[in-house]
Amino acid sequence: MAEHLIAEKSLMKAAKVVSILFTPFSIPFVAFLILFIFSYLRIMPLNYKLLVLGVVYCCTILLPTLSIFIFQKINKLSPEEMAQRKRRFVPFLLTIASYLFCLLMMNRLRIPWYMTGIILAALLMLIVCVVVNLWWKLSEHTAGAGAVLGGLVAFSALFGYNPVWWLCVFILVAGLLGTARIILGHHTPGEVLGGFAVGLLCSLLVLDPMLNLLFRYILFR
Repeated sequence: MAEHLIAEKSLMKAAKVVSILFTPFSIPFVAFLILFIFSYLRIMPLNYKLLVLGVVYCCTILLPTLSIFIFQKINKLSPEEMAQRKRRFVPFLLTIASYLFCLLMMNRLRIPWYMTGIILAALLMLIVCVVVNLWWKLSEHTAGAGAVLGGLVAFSALFGYNPVWWLCVFILVAGLLGTARIILGHHTPGEVLGGFAVGLLCSLLVLDPMLNLLFRYILFR
């Protein structure tokens, strides 16, 4: 019995670590970092790359995290209470506002559509999650994982590289993340799969060169 409890606690700790490491807030920043390291975009000037990474970090990680933390402290909400469906709207709306500001900044800086599209895909994913959350609590963690996989497929067509090994890695990560969210009791298997599907579809719709003509027109007309 004692060994079973120890194993259960270890599993819960591992699930928490996975959930924290692969937070959806970090996805846009990591996506830009990968582009600047592993694609031809690495030839861009260092100052330009630091500027873009700074804007993305502030708008997609720092501002949402800080605003949600302040909201939680003002209302004296525990992490369990914040995870409740009815409590998730304000964090979602704060994050959406930060992403809109990021999109505006990147548009003013005339950053190419395939980079601005990363933020737009994440923003569209958040909006869909907010709407669906009225009836069904989707997992934004696995939505982010789905968005990463969709981005890999889309950018492989744009940059002409073989995404198989990257897909294998991130499919494994998505599986671990979904399992962790279920183990922690935050989501059901259906909510995990639903979130993954939303992220994948939003990412493909915005980033795929054959599907995103409308979004490119809206951003750069």
